Amino acid sequence: MDIRFLGHACFELSDGDTRVLVDPFLTGNPKAAVQASEVEPTHIFLTHGHGDHWGDIVDIAKRTGAQCVAIVEIAGELNGHGVDNTVDPNLGGTVEFDGGWVRLVPAWHTSTTPGGTANVPAGLVINLGGKTVYHLGDTALFSDLRLVAERDELDAALVCIGGHYTMDRRDAVFACELIAARTVIPCHYNTFPPIETDAQAFKADVEQRTSGEGRRQSTVEVLEPGESITI
Repeated sequence: MDIRFLGHACFELSDGDTRVLVDPFLTGNPKAAVQASEVEPTHIFLTHGHGDHWGDIVDIAKRTGAQCVAIVEIAGELNGHGVDNTVDPNLGGTVEFDGGWVRLVPAWHTSTTPGGTANVPAGLVINLGGKTVYHLGDTALFSDLRLVAERDELDAALVCIGGHYTMDRRDAVFACELIAARTVIPCHYNTFPPIETDAQAFKADVEQRTSGEGRRQSTVEVLEPGESITI
């Protein structure tokens, strides 16, 4: 699976002809690596409805016909915008798609869409091409993050570190200990002044805290917008 960081909390996961776009905040994103007109997803997944995650979902979905997976209240609003190819799970729900599946898990945060629809935020556990990636969404640190790792062995985790609106880089280190992913990619930082932080310090702390006997080593890959890795 290829993981491409597109800026803020937006990622593209691809394997073969399947391209999953997560949280497509591109227009108005000062760190966006591409324009909304340049992405061609087969699927779009949302963690929650805040504007910096909802982003361009309506325009992209209508242009590409991509299947949109979002918690039930958001899916209903998307239908109201004329997006017909939607799936509406709730927390704990799993949606299968060509090449994999996605499951919604709890995330501690708040959420209201730009259109005013209140909804419960989620993390996304995404299996594609035999690899499993956990996008934590905009969560705070909480102990039940470890349940995701007990349920599935995680090849990669996409972890918010910016603080202020989410957990900061120090709390994110503890989150990484709980989820024990082989690869960790930080996100949701340096887009705006309130969430500026030191990603290299986060990398050093995670790799130190997850090293040693009896621990599963996590390697942190700090990606600039537009960069990608293969797992």
